[in-house]
Amino acid sequence: MAAAKAANTRMQTESFHSSGTTTAFAGGKQEMWSDPVQGLHMEVTGATLGDIYCKDGTAYTSADLFAAARRQRGQQITVPAELRSAYVTTKAEGGCAMYFKIAETGRRAKGKDRTVGGRQAGAVRVGDGKTEDVYFIDDAEQRLLLLESKRDGRTSTTTYDSFGEKFTISMPAAEKTLTMDAFRYRVTK
Repeated sequence: MAAAKAANTRMQTESFHSSGTTTAFAGGKQEMWSDPVQGLHMEVTGATLGDIYCKDGTAYTSADLFAAARRQRGQQITVPAELRSAYVTTKAEGGCAMYFKIAETGRRAKGKDRTVGGRQAGAVRVGDGKTEDVYFIDDAEQRLLLLESKRDGRTSTTTYDSFGEKFTISMPAAEKTLTMDAFRYRVTK
């Protein structure tokens, strides 16, 4: 799908900001800053708090946020006090773009095209109805402007802006990071 491919290339080579709700955590909100050189930073707020950083294919997830995501999958994890400021490192499958990339399975959804922030945007739909993402791509600039998602009965809306602006993104210090195996060992002792 040409529009999705063009938007993915643009989003990976230009800095941007996004904000909105999230389907990952009930009542949650997220804000993200991405820079092709510095990496990516996502901040989750609401009932669940935490940060995700990503650079060069490595994701750094704050211990509390990592544990909250695991709890949603049925794993009972309690983060010990000494790990509360730590970040769990994992390989970001598909690189850091996985946090915003439009899946190659996307299909044009012309019936959903609309204007977003005064810009004409074409819709690309990914999913099967129960789980669905609809991406709205600026027809002229080939940038992702809006994402509407549906997962497990939850909905979210994310807007994308501040293209090409300067952000400062600093990865967590090495002494504050640990691998997933090291984290599992420390929380199961």
